[in-house]
Amino acid sequence: MKTTPAPRESRGRFGPAFVTAALVFGPGSIATASSLGASFAYDLVWVPVLATILMLCFVNLSVRIGLTTDRSPVATVSLAFGRIVGVLVGLGAFLVAASFQAGNSAGTGAAGQVLLGGDPRLYAVLFTAAAIGFLWLPRFYRNLERTMVVIIVLMLLIYVATAVITRPDLLEVLRGLIPSIPSGANALVVSAVATTFSVVGAFYQIQLVREKGWTAEQFPDARRDATLGTLVLGALSLVIMVAAAAVLHPLGATVSSPADMAVILEPILGRWATILFALGLWAAAFSSLLGNSTIGGSMLAGALGIDRGGLDSAAVKICITAVIALGGVVAIVFGGIPVQLILTAQAVTIFVVPLIGIVLVALARSRRRGTLRIGVAQTILAVLGTGFLLVLAVQYLTTLLAR
Repeated sequence: MKTTPAPRESRGRFGPAFVTAALVFGPGSIATASSLGASFAYDLVWVPVLATILMLCFVNLSVRIGLTTDRSPVATVSLAFGRIVGVLVGLGAFLVAASFQAGNSAGTGAAGQVLLGGDPRLYAVLFTAAAIGFLWLPRFYRNLERTMVVIIVLMLLIYVATAVITRPDLLEVLRGLIPSIPSGANALVVSAVATTFSVVGAFYQIQLVREKGWTAEQFPDARRDATLGTLVLGALSLVIMVAAAAVLHPLGATVSSPADMAVILEPILGRWATILFALGLWAAAFSSLLGNSTIGGSMLAGALGIDRGGLDSAAVKICITAVIALGGVVAIVFGGIPVQLILTAQAVTIFVVPLIGIVLVALARSRRRGTLRIGVAQTILAVLGTGFLLVLAVQYLTTLLAR
């Protein structure tokens, strides 16, 4: 039985991967990228580059699956591997998304405080309510896509401008492409990989492609969208890291919240630079507040077997609303989320995503994909990516046990 009806075709050659980029790149991404540059200068430039390559591979897998299935992501997994595996994947993806949600709500509050002053919890309440209102507008996916494309382009312009005015050492940037892990950087590297190489975000591309209405014949358009959107995602993390390396590392400054870099920039570059960075923080937080909850709610609905109708379904929207509200309540009660909690939440996702990675590789290799079934070369890269996730999980677990 089909779990979701065939979606209506949406015009435009771009959209799904830009939605993925916007929902993956949030306050945690800014905090992690800033911490990388502040703590280790340009030594870890290779991390967002490698994570982007792996994300390109897995988004491509999901595009191929989405174009060749008539079911939701969780239902597609259940059909191939059984309901138990489908529920595990759905609940796992939900928990990963939910772990980020409070940080997204707190990020909107922090950005509001930097821009306008006042209590960040008030802004968190306002933007949480705005996200819920946006969710219940008619034609949710169409509105989501248009909004996320605008936001992701805005963020790219803001952070590229920030990186340019900080005048980074380009020779050191190039040297940072040589992989190495400085002492004490293990946990941060895991978190940095998770902020760009989001297997859960890639997995949800299956649903976004279906919401877009694309078919297998439109694979060239879908592939271009996936490539460009993912490259933008990686570029955002890279330019923030480079800016932090240029400005914060020489000062010995540390990042204790996603808004810290905006505040630290003010005496160096002026108030306008702080405003620029804070606007980027708000864009990242609000887009993730809305987009990340869409993943969490959809995956929860899939695990419960109530995801028929996709994002137009009232049941799915209720689940998404619950995720938004949960994140808002946590952010408001605790008055914000410390950066260490964000980093820990991101690192914990490493233990969930290997299963999803294995499932994606198997689905993409299935004969159900027809002409879009992946070949040997991409299979090898995807297996290496999944292995990389397993290695990071073991490495991070070893670090935790050593404390």
